[in-house]
Amino acid sequence: MKQKFDRKKGSRRPHKPREPLVNPLDVWVPCTDLGKLVKSGEVKTLDEVFAKGYTIMEPEVVDMLVPNLQTDLLLIGQAKGKFGGGQRRIFRQTQKKTREGNIIKFATCALVGDGNGYVGVAFGKSGETVPARDKSQRAAKLNIMKIRRGCGSWEGEADYNSIPFAVTGKCGSAEITLMPAPKGTGLCVERECAKILKAAGIKDVWSKTAGQTKTKVNLIKACVDALQKLSEMKIQSSHIESLGIVEGGAQ
Repeated sequence: MKQKFDRKKGSRRPHKPREPLVNPLDVWVPCTDLGKLVKSGEVKTLDEVFAKGYTIMEPEVVDMLVPNLQTDLLLIGQAKGKFGGGQRRIFRQTQKKTREGNIIKFATCALVGDGNGYVGVAFGKSGETVPARDKSQRAAKLNIMKIRRGCGSWEGEADYNSIPFAVTGKCGSAEITLMPAPKGTGLCVERECAKILKAAGIKDVWSKTAGQTKTKVNLIKACVDALQKLSEMKIQSSHIESLGIVEGGAQ
């Protein structure tokens, strides 16, 4: 056993070995019926969760069902710079004037997705940066939703590289329209919205924006609104095969 030198006593004391890291999912005790089914292994995929109409109320459910979940923070804030030239950052800082002084709040926007038809976006606010980040990440897992994808061109083979039809989302004055695009086009959309589409598994898309698009929070909410409308649109059974429409994860 390695000995560590103690300067006060002039002798070496035994070095304590590091304790092994504990996986939080191993010690997780579910509180909801869905959590108990996931913990016991009766529910194995998110497709079963949405098919049976369950509501996700514990973020550990998503962690267990999607082991390769990707997490990111969107750039919704801006650091102070000369003549308004500050760089974009993940924390959006606001202040409230009171008699006691300025009360500072931080807001973050978390993005989670598996790159195969499932994505979640949520905001978190707190007086500190770390709690705001953790709140947004937990809320994003609870808000995870199923995305409908399809072929972006009627000339090519039916695939799910894009969206099956054009949709428009709006929040405030910010408005964004997502349009199908053929393979190789890429994500022709604003950077933060492109991160959301990439996390959902969409590779090619065209877009058109209107309104105050510099307000990143409203633009992100408008993009999420457009993705939600993909699943709300009614389609015919004959279009599923011709457009290569797939909902959620694809094999």
